[in-house]
Amino acid sequence: MTSEQRHRNMAAIRSKNTKPELIVRRGLWRMGFRYRLNSRKLPGHPDLVLRKYRTCIFVNGCFWHGHKSKAVLVEGKEMMTNSDCCKIPKTNTSFWVKKISRNQERDAEEQKLLASMGWHCIVVWECELKPAVREQTLRALAFTLNRIWMDDHGVRNAYKHLEMEDIGEQAAEEISFEKKEKE
Repeated sequence: MTSEQRHRNMAAIRSKNTKPELIVRRGLWRMGFRYRLNSRKLPGHPDLVLRKYRTCIFVNGCFWHGHKSKAVLVEGKEMMTNSDCCKIPKTNTSFWVKKISRNQERDAEEQKLLASMGWHCIVVWECELKPAVREQTLRALAFTLNRIWMDDHGVRNAYKHLEMEDIGEQAAEEISFEKKEKE
């Protein structure tokens, strides 16, 4: 592959409205979640911002953000481990290792900054949106958003006195009481 061809290929890759991002957007919209796109006011320009939930969602490509890959030193050279969904190219490896490492560092910095501002951050990885696991991922995302809302609004504490053991004992007591009345 020539450098011109590689340049054209890389230039064609979008940063907004990617297929994984559209999958998450459509799934959340279908479940009733409303959001804003690519907020310029927040650090990192999150892909989705749900103000009601004080949550930012980043839909990351596994390659660009080094999913399950870590930078390691091998014989004085910085290398990166491969994972199932992120393979480091064998050509110009040092460039890609630096680029992906910097992306990982920047992601961590932005998420810390958002957390200090009171925002929750969720990262959805491209490999988690493959057809075999897509619905499970979207359901987990909806569950997490609802859990965040409940925790932030104290809803969970309102039912703290009703624990499963208490409910089970009450039901057992009512059944035994009904039997005694019949006898």
